[in-house]
Order: sequence, then structure tokens, then C-alpha cells
Amino acid sequence: MSRLLHPFSYASKAEADYINIVSGEGVVLTADDGKQYIDGIGSLWLCQVGHGRREIIDAITTQLNQLATYNIFDPMTNNVAAEAADLIAEKSPHPDGRVFLGCSGSEAIDTALKISRMIQQRRGAGDKQIILRRTRGYHGTNFGGTSAQGIEGNREGWGDLVPHFIEVPSDDLEAAARVFSEHGPQIAAVITEPIQGAGGVHMPPDGYLEGMRRLCDQHNSLLIFDEVICGFGRTGSWFASQTFDVTPDMITFAKGVTSGYMPVSGVIMSKQVAAELEQPGLKLMHGYTYSGHPACVAAAIANINVIEADGLVDRSHHVGAEFEKGFSAMAADGMIESYRGTAGIWAAELGHDALPIRDRMLELGVIVRPIGTSLAVCPPLTISDAEIAQMIEAMATALNELAPERTSA
Repeated sequence: MSRLLHPFSYASKAEADYINIVSGEGVVLTADDGKQYIDGIGSLWLCQVGHGRREIIDAITTQLNQLATYNIFDPMTNNVAAEAADLIAEKSPHPDGRVFLGCSGSEAIDTALKISRMIQQRRGAGDKQIILRRTRGYHGTNFGGTSAQGIEGNREGWGDLVPHFIEVPSDDLEAAARVFSEHGPQIAAVITEPIQGAGGVHMPPDGYLEGMRRLCDQHNSLLIFDEVICGFGRTGSWFASQTFDVTPDMITFAKGVTSGYMPVSGVIMSKQVAAELEQPGLKLMHGYTYSGHPACVAAAIANINVIEADGLVDRSHHVGAEFEKGFSAMAADGMIESYRGTAGIWAAELGHDALPIRDRMLELGVIVRPIGTSLAVCPPLTISDAEIAQMIEAMATALNELAPERTSA
């Protein structure tokens, strides 16, 4: 047995039972046995531009040859980190805000949670420490993000977590209003994904995000959008906050910022939040060794430039229309119960265990993600219409062969 311990996996599973991916080009992955797969989940909700993009690989290589790594703790900096922060802010709803850089979405979440409490402390509201989380929400697996989880199974088995988190039903704005009515003076922030990804690709009900913004404003609480999955073109805009026209105080990002070519994450802060940190004499006692890592942020710059040059933010609408067409046909034929999503992120609701369907689709050369009774798709935005059709066909074949109602017929 290999010494490698896989995340979100059974430690008893033998390494030989895993699919060993050895190369990727465009939307196609190749395993060590030569079998090819359509990457229907974008590695893990992240590969916007596809695999093997020379523009990004060359940018990383060039930076490695110039300055591979160095910290940006005071008094050090590097131009590539500053350029990346400027570019990310420019694409966001906070072009005049500030950007903190890290490596993982989990780091970004913990940063945003810490800063939300710090801001309230700075404003003289020391009692404001409660963070509201939504059921089904996924916010990474560091201690703060685990405490912010709305997926109960991810919070279990670790002992006591970070205190002062309150969960509200995922789609019930009135329930959130009642919690604010009772705890408003103690609520530092609300954390929410605009579209709940790992919880099953659930869209926000009409008016929900606007209502959360209103509640936060009424109670001097901060609104944090976790856009680790939703950012960088996935929802038809650079950020989902722009798609839904609701502006949070902070945005966490990762994944699509580099399409996974190198690990980069961060927090985009509004001008108002940043102003609190810019007070003379205030030192930010928070950071990571690899914050602003030169080779990593070079990948971010190159990736954003590819997204822009290839028009992938707009193309995500076309990708979404093709998936919706396929899912609509399957729903009309009774093969799936329903579907949900937008642009480059979707889920097909099966109404039964999705894992056997995922496994059969793997045999057919298509990778999707099973989440309970649904199958999630989130492919590179470069995916062709033919490749989308191949994904839909593989799903239909697997459902025809394995769906319980069809097996028993």
C-alpha cells in the first residue's frame, strides 16, 4: 500500500484501485493504461481554461527562472504579486479594494473569518463574533472553514470546533431574519456561497442574496461571499456577485484564479473593509509563507489573460445553454427528476444514489461528481459542443442501464 493518504477517501483503499491520471490536453485526460476521459468536473470545480495551456506553463517557467520564490512579509514584496492583486481586484466588484493572497480556498476562508471579527473589534463591537452559516454550505476544511460548514458530515469527528457559529436553513430568509432579530448585536458576518457547489449545486432563491445583504446592512454585519467555486467566469460573469448583482464586503477566491495550474487563493476586500486595515500603526498579524508566491501568482496572471483572450466568461453562457438542452431532454424523457445550475456549473437530480451512475460514466470515459442523489458537472469552459454531447450521452447510457426504475422494469 502506498504511503499517500488521499483526501475525502477511504484510507483502506489500495493505491492500485485509483485511476492514475498521467496527462491532460484541453478537456481530455489520459490515465496510465491509455484510457481517456472527458474532464466533466474541471479537476475539482476549477480548470476554466482546460489542460496543457502553454501560455500558463510558459509563464510559470519564466517566473521560476527569474525568481522562483520569496516571501512578501514586511519589508519584502515582488512585482508579480502586486500585479496579480491589481488584476484580480480590477475584475471584481471592488476595483478600489485590497486583495490578500494565499494558496488554498481553506486559507482564504479562514482569512475572511478572522478579518470579519477583527473589523468588528476595530469598530468597537467586541461582542460581534457570531458567524452565520447556511445549511449545505461548503467552506473548506481548515478549522475555521470546518466550523463554517453547513454539511454536517464534514463537521463530525473532530471534537470541539471554533465557537460562535450559528446555522440557518439554506433557503429560508425569514429564518435568517429571526436569528438576526435575536442575535443581531453579536453577529459579525454571514458567510455564503452565491451558488452552493459541493452541497449539490443549489441556486439561491429569488431575492435571497439581496435579503442577506439587507440584513447585514441593518445590523452592521459583514457579508462574505465564498466564490472559491463560483469565481472567474464560472457563472457567466467574472464573479457570481456580479451575476446576481449583490455586492458583498469580502469575496474569497481560489480554484479558477489559476485553473489549478498553481495554488493561489485570496480575499478581495471592499474599500471600506480595507480602510479599517489601513489605519496608521495597525499591523496585520496574519499571513502565510506562500502568500504572493511569485511562480504561483504568475500562473494567476496568465490564466486570467487566457480567460479574457478566449472570451471564456461569455462562452460560459453557451456552455450552459448546451447542458440545459441536454438535461431538459433527459428530464422530459423521465431519465432525471430535474436539473439546476447556470452557465458553467450544473447538477442533474436523479432521485436515487448517484454513485453507481458516476462509476458507469467513468467506464464510458466521462468524469462527473456524485453528490448524494445528484450528478454535478463543472467542465473547463473551453469544452466543445461535441464533448458536451458526449457527456450527456454517457449519462443517458448509464441511467438507461442502471437507474432503479429502469432496472426493475
